[in-house]
Amino acid sequence: MQEAINYLTGKDSIFKSIIDLYGMPIIPRRPQGFETLVLLILEQQVSIDSAKATFLKIKASLKVIEPEILLPVSEEEYRNLGVSRQKTSYIKALATALLNKELDLESLPNKTAQHVREELIKIKGIGNWTIDIYLMFCLEAPDLLPLGDVAVVNTIKELLDIHDKEAMEIHTLKWSPHRSVATYLLWHHYLNKRNRTVVY
Repeated sequence: MQEAINYLTGKDSIFKSIIDLYGMPIIPRRPQGFETLVLLILEQQVSIDSAKATFLKIKASLKVIEPEILLPVSEEEYRNLGVSRQKTSYIKALATALLNKELDLESLPNKTAQHVREELIKIKGIGNWTIDIYLMFCLEAPDLLPLGDVAVVNTIKELLDIHDKEAMEIHTLKWSPHRSVATYLLWHHYLNKRNRTVVY
């Protein structure tokens, strides 16, 4: 990671400021597979803590997070566990794709980030944000900047005074090929400034 940090601090002074203020960021890691994708679906548009609480309820109730276990669960049971109707449909769509062999998660580590995106985007409810996080946390893709992430966008607005997404994309090209580490630094600033701790 030090090579990436050296590169980024040479490209943009904001990264040196973040490290001077808050130290080095945590590099999030999560296991590959269905369980993590279910958690990522739950994390869409809610806090990590809230999603984790729901995920733990599902795990406590069903014991095992596997497609063949989650697919037959009724909408009512999901609702009782705190899962919205929309996210229930996303979890079931993912489970169905895996059981029907339309998606092979074990093959993804051997594919490029673009191919992984093309595979996962076919699944209802799995959009670019979810794919970006899976690529970064599970497959350790080095050069992703999820501009669908509120914390990333807000931190760029705050530190760089750039408010247009297209302008953000253009400016952050110079962070390539280390945009994932840049993202971890932006999250690091966002959370520390708000005195928030997140366990990925």
